[in-house]
Amino acid sequence: MGQKVNPLGMRIGIIRDWESNWYANRRSYKKLLHQDISIRSFIQETLKDAGLSRVEIQRNANQVTLNIHTSRPGIVIGSQGASIEKLRGQLEQKFKDKFQINIKEIKKPYHDARIVADLVAKQIERRMPYRRACKTSIDRAMESGVLGIKIRVAGRLNGVEIARTQFFNAGKIPLQTFRADIDYAYLPAATAYGQIGVKVWIYHGEIFHGTSGSQNPVEITQQ
Repeated sequence: MGQKVNPLGMRIGIIRDWESNWYANRRSYKKLLHQDISIRSFIQETLKDAGLSRVEIQRNANQVTLNIHTSRPGIVIGSQGASIEKLRGQLEQKFKDKFQINIKEIKKPYHDARIVADLVAKQIERRMPYRRACKTSIDRAMESGVLGIKIRVAGRLNGVEIARTQFFNAGKIPLQTFRADIDYAYLPAATAYGQIGVKVWIYHGEIFHGTSGSQNPVEITQQ
């Protein structure tokens, strides 16, 4: 079970919450769901070099609130808030809604699975040997204090004719324990000989009575 189900979705309602928090009736649900997907895709494309982790979306009758978790808040905010104001203007023009954007800084990037997957994928795209990229990320993550990390790369590794899968891991990853705080991410690396899939699992510890073993980000609010 733990090998075939998304570790994030399996823990929703147990130790994790939804990344979109809003209520809609039957008529508008489909529209808002697709809008959430489009908002996340637009932000990920716009901030692809900003160490983006995830985007939380909250809606009320008057505006859409976005909580952007990133390891490089300076890139997102820009000089005197110019970049974030530009991003807000683009979102309001594209989606015809009023937006409030909150930037939450991730103090320990190697504790976040998506940031680690992004780093590995970009190194593979720059033709760094995949073994070196994976082992370097694992070493830095373990040094930063995670209890376990596993990285899976799959595809035409090093440009070989037959695709294969390689795993690299350290520590422990209890996938079937519901109270285990496991972060997971998947990103493809676009290379000249095809896409290399990169999956990352990071284990932070167990959660008891609402106390998480993962880090608490620092919030930077832009009105």
